[in-house]
Amino acid sequence: MNAPFALSRETVRAVDLRQPDEAVRIEGFVAERGGSVFHRPAWLLAIEAGTGQCAHGLLAEKAGRITGWLPLTEIHSPLFGRMLASSGFAVEGGVLAQDANTAEVLSNAVKEYALRLACPTVELRGEVSGEGWSVREDSHSGFVAPLAADDDEQLLAIPRKQRAEVRKGLRNDLRISMGTSAIDRAAHYAVYCESVRNLGTPVFPRSLFKAVLDGLDADILTVWNGGKAIASVLSLYHDGAVLPYWGGGTWDARRLRANDRMYFELMLHARSRGCDRFDFGRSKTGSGAYAFKKNWGFDPQPLSYASWTAPGHEQRDADPTSERHQSRIALWKRLPLPIANRIGPLIARGLG
Repeated sequence: MNAPFALSRETVRAVDLRQPDEAVRIEGFVAERGGSVFHRPAWLLAIEAGTGQCAHGLLAEKAGRITGWLPLTEIHSPLFGRMLASSGFAVEGGVLAQDANTAEVLSNAVKEYALRLACPTVELRGEVSGEGWSVREDSHSGFVAPLAADDDEQLLAIPRKQRAEVRKGLRNDLRISMGTSAIDRAAHYAVYCESVRNLGTPVFPRSLFKAVLDGLDADILTVWNGGKAIASVLSLYHDGAVLPYWGGGTWDARRLRANDRMYFELMLHARSRGCDRFDFGRSKTGSGAYAFKKNWGFDPQPLSYASWTAPGHEQRDADPTSERHQSRIALWKRLPLPIANRIGPLIARGLG
């Protein structure tokens, strides 16, 4: 698997991220090129530890110097089939290269590499070069905005209608906790399980959250009503930005404006940690989450996603909004929570 691809004067090879020297070199390249947290070897290895899906990557080099990097997760699902994703369980990824030529070299090399791994589909959550790719820029949008200089200014930066919802949450008798302790993790997982079940989505395995919390700069903010956790979010920190990544709320959260309170408190917390940007992540264009983030004053930016399917194979469909999955989603929403929590991780680890 480590033999170079002879596609240009540059060499492209598959790397073993379990080799510390390789991972350190690539981490340095990601930082130098301003890559996302999802380009980092640390992310790939956390995904592997938490889901069992293998971490891979293609490295372009010239004269011993890194010129490009493509982080990859090999996803296997009995329901959805096999694919290579850049990056697995991420909203960003794709080719990170010094120039367009290197980007095209990596974009071509990953097709051959996917076939070597018996993965008929490749998904790149980011830029791609070359021919043969199906590119969409209308499916998802990203939301990023600067953090304000102080608490009062942060509140005033929120549009009036949404600011009123935040104020209601601030007036309610709610408690905020921050951390990565066993209590924080248990509270977050309980809330997240209930939240995604209500949306008709299988929950990720608890081991995924553990691996990310243990391997990356991340923490949990939870909103409590008395002794009950009603909203919670696991956030990532990278290059001056906070990214609330896995969050949700119970039915009581909406009534008590706990989700509104949660995101506002996270903005304040992130600034205290030295962050200057709030990355609200991605949302399906036109969805309820998309409208919610716009209400906060965030300007949606289209995201570019590319896919390639090997000739003779059907395109992979794990899109929860596709008609094919609507009956399954409706059924999942009606499952008792203990059953959804038991079988959900077995399905979700293959979504990628």
